[in-house]
Amino acid sequence: MSVSAVYKVSGMSCGHCEGAVSGEISELPGVSSVKAVASTGEVTVISTEALREEDVRAAVEEAGFELVGVA
Repeated sequence: MSVSAVYKVSGMSCGHCEGAVSGEISELPGVSSVKAVASTGEVTVISTEALREEDVRAAVEEAGFELVGVA
């Protein structure tokens, strides 16, 4: 089973930003796919089970951005 969630992230403005956010979130346990889109500020995450928002927030902050919430 896989779970898809879309998060809103502020501060992404380019491909490098997308890569940084994707890289940090993809290290979370169970994550199989991450697609960050700077133009919309949305990050789509597919994982084996629902992720804790605190874990996603920590990963986004580690990349230097702010998690606004779930889209």
